[in-house]
Amino acid sequence: MPASLIPGGWVKSLASEAAGMCVELARLPQGGVAVRNSNAPDGPALIFTVGEMGAFLDGAKSGEFDTLLTLNQDS
Repeated sequence: MPASLIPGGWVKSLASEAAGMCVELARLPQGGVAVRNSNAPDGPALIFTVGEMGAFLDGAKSGEFDTLLTLNQDS
């Protein structure tokens, strides 16, 4: 879905880089959460249910995705 079609405010992490390299999230009126690239605000948005987003956030908080951020991509 084009992010420009999603009404409401987008939220960006306070930890985002000054160059805007971050993702932004928006709550959807019918439920769910939209996610877009802050560098492409008119580009596509991914749509997730509240349950899907909750599962992702739980995994992120517990460090399940930390290995995806390693500098050595050969690991």
